[in-house]
Amino acid sequence: QVYLMESGGGLVQPGGSRRLSCTASGSIFFSSYALGWYREGSGEERELVASITTTGKTNYGDDVKGRFTLSKDNADNTVHLQMNSLKPEDTAIYYCNLRVQTEDGLRLGDYWGQGTQVTVSS
Repeated sequence: QVYLMESGGGLVQPGGSRRLSCTASGSIFFSSYALGWYREGSGEERELVASITTTGKTNYGDDVKGRFTLSKDNADNTVHLQMNSLKPEDTAIYYCNLRVQTEDGLRLGDYWGQGTQVTVSS
């Protein structure tokens, strides 16, 4: 049983900033995993926003590079997604994701949060 608790969604103006947080808790007995965020816009497929592995390796989606930053608090398995210079096209449901994987990056399984809405609009 893995629980992903999300916070930080809401309405923000274009050019503004927002911070999402996700805390993983429960039966986490994995030595190798990635924790981060995916998003799903209206009528679009779910796509990677940002993730970070237990070894500190980060990965960002092309559309958010240079604007979003993912950081990790190792002590409590929490990640923070700092979103700056937000655009209307960033509007989506954002899902926290824990991906169990090998040290080579091979996917073994996924756990998902319930999703939090981020709306960028004037």
